[in-house]
Amino acid sequence: MKLRLLGAADTVERSADLAGGVDPAQVTDALRGWPVPDAVGHRVVHGGTSFTVPVRIDAAVRARLAELTDLAPLHQPPALAALDAVTALLPDVPAVACLDTAFHATLPSAAATYPVPREWRERLGVRRYGFHGLSHAYCAGRVAELLGGPVRRIVTCHLGAGASLAAVLDGRSVDTTMGFTPLDGLVMATRSGSVDPGLVLWLCARLPPDEVAAALEYRSGLTALAGSGDLRIVEAAAARGDPDALLALDVHTHHLVAGIAAMAAALGGLDALAFTGGVGEHSAGVRGRAARGLAFLGVDVDGPLNRSARGDVDVSTPNARVRTLVVTAREDLEIARGTRRVLAG
Repeated sequence: MKLRLLGAADTVERSADLAGGVDPAQVTDALRGWPVPDAVGHRVVHGGTSFTVPVRIDAAVRARLAELTDLAPLHQPPALAALDAVTALLPDVPAVACLDTAFHATLPSAAATYPVPREWRERLGVRRYGFHGLSHAYCAGRVAELLGGPVRRIVTCHLGAGASLAAVLDGRSVDTTMGFTPLDGLVMATRSGSVDPGLVLWLCARLPPDEVAAALEYRSGLTALAGSGDLRIVEAAAARGDPDALLALDVHTHHLVAGIAAMAAALGGLDALAFTGGVGEHSAGVRGRAARGLAFLGVDVDGPLNRSARGDVDVSTPNARVRTLVVTAREDLEIARGTRRVLAG
């Protein structure tokens, strides 16, 4: 099935901010000169339990996605605003929503369930959803292509300003580090990652809850530890011996290694480890530090190969038990594939 596909995330997200505003003029400019597409693929962060595969958008789907805004208040409004802006310009072109949570819909109950009151789980939908699913799905599939066949146990590492891991068993997500929100899991550029929930309660008893929430989302992570969320700046400062930067890298590596090991445990072992996303693709330091911490699992990267890695490449030593790869993030291709599948029935 050959289609001309428009990836709304690529052409429109630049005009959407976190408040959900889309400038219609910018949308028109972004689409000017494009041939009329056969379909539009939209990246939407949250599908809840309603949408666990890509879905063709109609009024009912649009309404349900809007109802899920409470679960993703920072990310759902811009996606819906972009959807509406493109639909207004291309009303007769079929549109498909590809959900970042959908890949993790296969989490087993043991991994998805929080040990909290049943009412919260059943009435409020409290569970682990996971995010970055489009990236994890593409990365796992690309690993199999690069290694020449099915790979049973893969840990995919989407590392960027936001970061998460996924345990992928026979192509299906069985565990991930982000949970009910994208704030959970690894140390990120400005997000704290996992912290003791008792600490959050303690802080909320002493500070305004909105202030605590904003600090955990925008003023934590590498920014809180080293003064910058840009890992390149942190690594450069650490090379100069800056103690805050050195601590930040140690904390970042500690959580990354522990998370990968936990994902490997969920898989019952590890066959391949893949790094993707802006940091995963471009930081040889992050990959090297992680590999040293995971040597006990059979991870071993070739130093020169790791430092020179560009594009999709295996950076393992020849005799490593676990293959370690760098994979270029291509959520756009995953959206295209999902859109084709929906339109092909």
